[in-house]
Amino acid sequence: MKIFSYQNDAGFVKSLRRRAVPEASVQETVAGIIAEVAARGDAAVAEFTRKFDGFALTPEDLFVTASELLDAERAVSRETRHAIEASLENIREFARRSLRSDWSYRNAQGVVVGERFTPFERVGVYVPGGKAPLVSTALMTAGFAIAAGVPEILAATPASATGAVNPALLFALKQAGATEIMRVGGAQAIAAMALGTEMVRPVDRIFGPGNRFVVEAKRQLVGAVSIDLLPGPSEILVVADHTGNARCIAADLLAQAEHGGDSVVGFISTSMELIEAVAVEIGVQLASLSRGEIIGKVLADGAFALHVPDVATAVRLCNDFAPEHVSLIVEDEAHWLAEVRTAGAIYVGNDSPVALGDFLAGPSHTLPTGGSGRSFSGVRADQFQRRTSIVKADRAAVAESLASIEAFAAVEGLDAHGRSVAIRLEI
Repeated sequence: MKIFSYQNDAGFVKSLRRRAVPEASVQETVAGIIAEVAARGDAAVAEFTRKFDGFALTPEDLFVTASELLDAERAVSRETRHAIEASLENIREFARRSLRSDWSYRNAQGVVVGERFTPFERVGVYVPGGKAPLVSTALMTAGFAIAAGVPEILAATPASATGAVNPALLFALKQAGATEIMRVGGAQAIAAMALGTEMVRPVDRIFGPGNRFVVEAKRQLVGAVSIDLLPGPSEILVVADHTGNARCIAADLLAQAEHGGDSVVGFISTSMELIEAVAVEIGVQLASLSRGEIIGKVLADGAFALHVPDVATAVRLCNDFAPEHVSLIVEDEAHWLAEVRTAGAIYVGNDSPVALGDFLAGPSHTLPTGGSGRSFSGVRADQFQRRTSIVKADRAAVAESLASIEAFAAVEGLDAHGRSVAIRLEI
């Protein structure tokens, strides 16, 4: 982990203000994959699956079968089953409280206006597989969809070279409400869900995190389909003063580095003594972790600590960075919590590990990364609802509205608009 100083490393400090802009090579690769899937459908999906995942996919193999789901259920341990059930219960309770409800009122002219919220008919959820099958992501995407009342949930997750999908992941998807499970990953899976193929019916909206190719595919396909956000490789930024516990902070940093790849692990503190203690603790704890090699690479490539003069500076830089996860460990928690605005999720105090939110607490862990927290929020239940506005007027309300509408119609040169209102009073 590289250590920087706010006073001495102005270039690094400036780099903390990020924008989620994909590399040109990634854009080009993904555009090619989308074009091929649009043109050749299932054949292109199979070709890219064979190329990137080593699995010789056929149309008959595309969807996970009922017998595979039954086998997966039998294979899952009692402990895993209980963990999945506990997480889903919390997710459903959290989701229920964040769903939007229909409302209406009568405006100043007497027109009844309001909003109606209905679930999307068909959504897609992407669940990364690869080296670590993200069982919790299945719950924190499909679980929110089912809580919102979505009737059709198409899940996509990459299979192994033999075509197998992790049994615990399959069980979690089934328990969370997935109605179809496609054993395909990568940009080709996103393209298939968005555009449809011979075997895949398109969805209305796509949810879920992924690598940079998956995220770029979602970005490029906006318009053909709507998306939740742009959630890429995992990130954590710890903001701490002298009250931080070095062992806890080191453990949180290592936990997020465990995701590997392009994960980002950051630590901003007012205490150089704490930064040095955390660096020592990272070395001690790393020696006992099973994914030590993966974590070590993230620490070498994507980890930093920054010493700052005060908490106000730390929080300002945190807002510039717009991290996926923030661990906030400071005196006067309530004051500084209110000042953190761009984070996907905030964990407050030494006793709030990020893994609590990753697996169990209730909010979705599918969150904005790469600085996109300035513009996006994490996945939540109301994103699975379609909003429709409603307007209902009677003749009295039309009469009260006419003068203002005719004024707008005149200034905008749209006389048919004005006439369409006035004619109601002539009938």
